[in-house]
Amino acid sequence: MVFELILFFIGVLLMVALFRSHRQQKTALGRRDAVRPLRRYPSVTVVRPIKGLDAGAQQNLDAALDHGYPGPVQTLFVFDDRDEPAVPLVERTLARARTDGRQVDARIVYSGQPPRGRTGKLNAMIAGLRRAKGELVAFADSDIRPDRQALTRLVETLMARRDNGSAFAPVVVTEPATTTGDVGYAMLLNGLYGPAAAHATVRGGGELPFIMGQFMVFRREVLTKIGGLETADGQLVDDMYLGLRVKQVGYRNTVSSHAVPVIQQGMTAGEFARTFLRWIAFSRSGLPGREFKLASWVRGAIFWVGLVAAGVALSQGFWLAAALNVLAPLGIAASMNHLHRALGGAPLSWRHFGVGFVVLLVAPLVYFQVLTRRSVTWRGRSYELNGQAQLAARPLEQPLHRAA
Repeated sequence: MVFELILFFIGVLLMVALFRSHRQQKTALGRRDAVRPLRRYPSVTVVRPIKGLDAGAQQNLDAALDHGYPGPVQTLFVFDDRDEPAVPLVERTLARARTDGRQVDARIVYSGQPPRGRTGKLNAMIAGLRRAKGELVAFADSDIRPDRQALTRLVETLMARRDNGSAFAPVVVTEPATTTGDVGYAMLLNGLYGPAAAHATVRGGGELPFIMGQFMVFRREVLTKIGGLETADGQLVDDMYLGLRVKQVGYRNTVSSHAVPVIQQGMTAGEFARTFLRWIAFSRSGLPGREFKLASWVRGAIFWVGLVAAGVALSQGFWLAAALNVLAPLGIAASMNHLHRALGGAPLSWRHFGVGFVVLLVAPLVYFQVLTRRSVTWRGRSYELNGQAQLAARPLEQPLHRAA
């Protein structure tokens, strides 16, 4: 009888924790901090590293040129070499824009292969920065599709305070899923990662101690103070590490309230599994401290404690306690689906409602693989990792220059 009451009480606590967690994250998603228009919009160079051929690549390129920014914009599309499959697509897009009479300041840049101890994305960013002429420098992933307000809001967020060193846009999966892998990706980003980031941003007063770098912009002087982009050599998650360095030299990483869509469609189950593995590796090496991770850890604990307690109660014939505890993992999965929609995700079909449950069910196995495999594949490259989920070949860190 006592054991049954204990299990029942655990179920009650889990339901309270579930309700509180869901409410906090749902409330955070509803926060929209207004920014003021600028008297003068500084010139911006947008560096877009491209590797491989993304889903919806043509529409992504069109959006990159149709940015709607009220100031001068230079756009640099950075490839390893001319053999990249998206090079002809970019060439045709630029030629069509100029034939149509549009004033487009854009060109292709070739970065070459990255040296050992540097990711391909960081190598492309460094090559783009060398050719950037804007007062501000932005970096955008090739699989995002920003609307005509995104860059403007990003710059307004950065320039709102003198101590803002960087600003970045939250990302969201908005396109309807075509495969189960697409749904799994949406659950990771819209159901777990995005809501946790929104909650941490609210708690941090509009800033975070790191950067989520799908679309980010920097003041040039801040890049100089942190030792340049090369300071992230040796890091698997270079954007998050750059944000950490920005914070260390006395500046803020601010978050725009204007989300940017990530375009991901047609992902196979195997591709999703590799993406899940990479994201766990990113979280180990890229997320500083425990504050941001805590929200996801709490939700994971609710899921697994409820699942285990329900199993124990069921084995003992405690049907009421089992029913109450099983509501915890089911409730977490339902919460993920609800947050996905609240963030702007497309409606899920009935057959995909349980994907969030499966994602959390296999998470321990994925985490175990990260701890034991010591390698990830990303954008066609394989990276060997050390015990801290950083690149195995790591150059010496660049010196820091603190703000006066």
